[in-house]
Amino acid sequence: MKAVRVHSPGGPDALRFEDVPEPVAKAGEAVVKIDAAGVNYIDVHLRTGLHKQDLPFTIGFEAGGTVAAVGPNVTEVKVGDPVAYTGVLGAYAQSAAVPAARLVRLPAGVSTKQGAAAMLQGMTAHYLASATYPLKPGDACLIHAAAGGVGLLLCQIAKLRGARVIATVSTDDKARLARGAGADDVILYTAQDFEAEVRRLTGGKGVQVVYDGVGKTTFDKGLNCLAPRGMMVLFGQSSGPVGSFDPSVLNAKGSLFLTRPSLFHHIATRDELLARAGDVLAWIRDGKLKLRMETEFALKDAAEAHRALEARKTTGKVLLVP
Repeated sequence: MKAVRVHSPGGPDALRFEDVPEPVAKAGEAVVKIDAAGVNYIDVHLRTGLHKQDLPFTIGFEAGGTVAAVGPNVTEVKVGDPVAYTGVLGAYAQSAAVPAARLVRLPAGVSTKQGAAAMLQGMTAHYLASATYPLKPGDACLIHAAAGGVGLLLCQIAKLRGARVIATVSTDDKARLARGAGADDVILYTAQDFEAEVRRLTGGKGVQVVYDGVGKTTFDKGLNCLAPRGMMVLFGQSSGPVGSFDPSVLNAKGSLFLTRPSLFHHIATRDELLARAGDVLAWIRDGKLKLRMETEFALKDAAEAHRALEARKTTGKVLLVP
């Protein structure tokens, strides 16, 4: 079968489309025939070596498909089940062997492609808005990169929880997408100073929480957007990692909170995985959460998908289709 492998860290050309052995389900595992794999910034960080991984490896952390075989002692799924998963390396492939405890059966009305598009980014948006800083009516939040995969879902979930959403985007087209996802105010950061705009929009009060998946280029100014005792949630670094930081800055700016969470600590147990995924998939099934899935690449074109993602030419979810 075919898979996309990394033999040495580098640019998009480090992604090699090549033959690998067919996976075999060991005890506690299921083989999933993959219909679509999600493309995420963590894949870029793995490809470049920012996140270390033993070489060579099949890249990709998210997919949706159908269970083709199960190993001994598997009770969570059966052959033929439509499933999705995240957090298991090796998704850029035609098939993958996955721990059955990491698989989520998809409800009727949710396709395997939707599952591939929803798991990592949907559950990320879920834990950010419901666990890291649980939004409530009356709260105001700032969401960076609001037309991206996480951003569009986070805008919608924030509105479901009754919050006011201030969004930043880079283009007019992305501004329209953010508004369509429920953003109350949209800042075009390429033409406006987002810090000044947030202060203006909030009457100088600031927001209760900043959700920042961008990192280096937005972090310092984002702290200045927070109300006293507000929270900076740094959950990604698409523009690069934040540099050295003096914690006393948090005191000087109003007894602020800073956290650097990740999804995998929020789905560590199967019960939490099923609860979080259950909410997200039910919202998709019921039409309360809309996925944007207009960008697809063939699996063999994974390098082009990475180039598009890194150039910020994409909106919503990017999928690879074997």
